[in-house]
Amino acid sequence: MTTWLITGCSTGLGRALAEAVLDRGHNAVVTARDVTRVEDLAATHPDSALAAALDVTDPAHVADVVRRADERFGGVDVLVNNAGYGYRAAVEEGDDADVQRLFATNVFGPVALIKAVLPGMRARRSGAIVNVSSIGARITPAGSGYYAATKGALEGLTGSLRKELEPLGITAMIVEPGGFRTDFSGRSLQQSAEPIADYADTAGRRRKEHDTTHGTQPGDPAKAAEAIIEAVEAPEPPSLLLLGQDAVDAFRGVLDAHRAEIDAWERTSVGTGFDG
Repeated sequence: MTTWLITGCSTGLGRALAEAVLDRGHNAVVTARDVTRVEDLAATHPDSALAAALDVTDPAHVADVVRRADERFGGVDVLVNNAGYGYRAAVEEGDDADVQRLFATNVFGPVALIKAVLPGMRARRSGAIVNVSSIGARITPAGSGYYAATKGALEGLTGSLRKELEPLGITAMIVEPGGFRTDFSGRSLQQSAEPIADYADTAGRRRKEHDTTHGTQPGDPAKAAEAIIEAVEAPEPPSLLLLGQDAVDAFRGVLDAHRAEIDAWERTSVGTGFDG
């Protein structure tokens, strides 16, 4: 039996993962900003679930949740940084305060939780950190520059973290979902207040009022949850777990485009050294 701490469990992937973990007999600290949204999970699993209010941008909340996990279950074995939200805007349109809140939630919140659970994991010489990113970090769609930047930052940090933790018996991985039928493109999606007309045919096409994908995404959150558990419990957990055929296809498309461009510009790239 392991203890999972999962952020953002009120709906979507976080809730599906919490349910799957509990159904498998593991302990879970299930969190949401509004704790009433997850109290039913604790009620149906009174011995193995702890419902807790958590705003990942509040250091006091972070410290309290980890303390309660330690007191109730003896520590956190698996941290899943799932809480986050999307923000659509052309880069020029982005509101400074909106962007700061986005980074606080999608980057600095996960960092705070990582730092809070690592002392216990290091003491036990075991553990796993799962950071939920997005295929958007790879394909960087017009209108999602700030969101892609938050996920790109989280991915870069996770890559270094994995190398730092591997000798200590701890693993870190990135999960990149494609489109899943959650609230991400609905309630959880925010955007700039004032669009600029010059970006109507690029960033503007992805504004909420023009988006018809919500409710039709191909991914099943329950199956994504099972895939994450399988990866965490694998003898050699991957550094990157893609979720969804759309994510796999998009990732390969980006790789192919990068390879073609590297080849096209290789002569210029390697010609920058000193002669002789």
